Amino acid sequence: MATLQISQQGAVLRITLNRPQVRNAFNDEVIQELTQAFQDAGQRTDVRAVVLAAEGPAFCAGADLHWMRRMADYTRAENVADAAALATMLHTIYTCPKPTVARIQGDVYAGGVGLVAACDMAVSVDSANYCLSEVKLGLVPATISPYVIRAMGARAAHRYFLSAERFSAAEALRLGFVHAQVPLEQLDSTVDAMLQGLLSAGPAALRACKALLHEVAEQEIDAALIARTVEGIADIRTSPEGREGVQSFLQKRQPSWLL
Repeated sequence: MATLQISQQGAVLRITLNRPQVRNAFNDEVIQELTQAFQDAGQRTDVRAVVLAAEGPAFCAGADLHWMRRMADYTRAENVADAAALATMLHTIYTCPKPTVARIQGDVYAGGVGLVAACDMAVSVDSANYCLSEVKLGLVPATISPYVIRAMGARAAHRYFLSAERFSAAEALRLGFVHAQVPLEQLDSTVDAMLQGLLSAGPAALRACKALLHEVAEQEIDAALIARTVEGIADIRTSPEGREGVQSFLQKRQPSWLL
């Protein structure tokens, strides 16, 4: 795939974001390829666990600037279709029947936070920063919200959604958003130890356990909820403030509400 590196060692499949030149920001191509990669992983009998990783200094910086420039002129209907593709990708990762582990080697921003939240487990390098920056662009983290709120808890989401402040790997660990934060030299060994635990479990039991988690944990992320998030981001993107926020960001100027 053009934007991903996919490799397999034993029963572990590694899906690696491979756009370090743009800090692994995603666009429609990345979204399509990630969706396909996780769909395939879920169906393969020779795969028992999946690692989501990234190349370069950042794990994922959210939306690609070129993609954002195209979206800036989208109609509401085009925004709905665009957001629906992102929602499908997140739901595919979240419902993948194989256990998923995010290997976070660098900063995670905006939609990238959603990628981490959609995985079952997350191991972060201790130098990584996290940020849900959408409101600074006049937008909201609508499509990723069901996953992020579950991963960090509603109270923390109130703070970090509204403030758009950066938080550290140590804070992500305290919130339970990640499950370990380690120095870079210990990142792979920590992920491998987590994988060994997964590989020692019964494959059918793991599949059933994930189904149980989705059935029991809070509100179901169903078609109705996904549709509400898709409509929500499309509404804000096509609003005057949303358009102004994105345009000011792309033009490297302050938005009108700060002038």
